[in-house]
Amino acid sequence: MKIRPLQDRILIKRLDEEEKTKGGIIIPDTAKEKPIEGIVVAVGPGAFVDGKRREVDLKKGDKVLFGKYAGTDVRLEGVDHLIMREEDILAVLEK
Repeated sequence: MKIRPLQDRILIKRLDEEEKTKGGIIIPDTAKEKPIEGIVVAVGPGAFVDGKRREVDLKKGDKVLFGKYAGTDVRLEGVDHLIMREEDILAVLEK
């Protein structure tokens, strides 16, 4: 299934949290927090501002940080994703 976000919305696949701490302690699923990092899967064309389309600053494959409770959860082909507005992205992680 293909999905195309509208306006300034972005489709993100969350990155999995670590299963163990640095000290080797295994973290149970009930104690894990929602990951705040993800990979951009799809980007909308941008929102209209003053009658002109403003393009989104992100591109497919960018690794991003976002708020813990940002976006809307969606499941596509058995994989959990988030759809959120560009303004909900806090930062792009660069190498």
